[in-house]
Amino acid sequence: MPLTRISLRQGRSASFKRTVMDEVYTAMRETFDVPEDDRFMVLSEHDASGFVYGRTYLGIERSDDLVIVQITASRTRSTSQKQALYRAIADRLQRFAGVRPEDVFVSLVEATREDWSFGNGEAQYVEAKPPVG
Repeated sequence: MPLTRISLRQGRSASFKRTVMDEVYTAMRETFDVPEDDRFMVLSEHDASGFVYGRTYLGIERSDDLVIVQITASRTRSTSQKQALYRAIADRLQRFAGVRPEDVFVSLVEATREDWSFGNGEAQYVEAKPPVG
């Protein structure tokens, strides 16, 4: 059920963008137990004026190759699963897309089960309430 938003600077190839999306998805499947085909991702590109970041925040040297990954997911994962996700994304992006780990920024936004509608105007993850009376 994660919704993933990936932001990066303009100018990357279609192959690079596809690889980034594929590897983030694979990392989520490996660490967050995301089911097959539970894939909802958008990638946006920005020019220099629309992509601003702290080049040395927390002592990490970032470059214009920064990839920002924001994942909205249900609040069901442990701290160790979250840490494994961050590591898996950085490792996979380095290995398969050539992105330095310093240039991988991940933000996890947690939501409750009732915060999702996957279509038809329904909250599919809300358990049915027993009838009154």
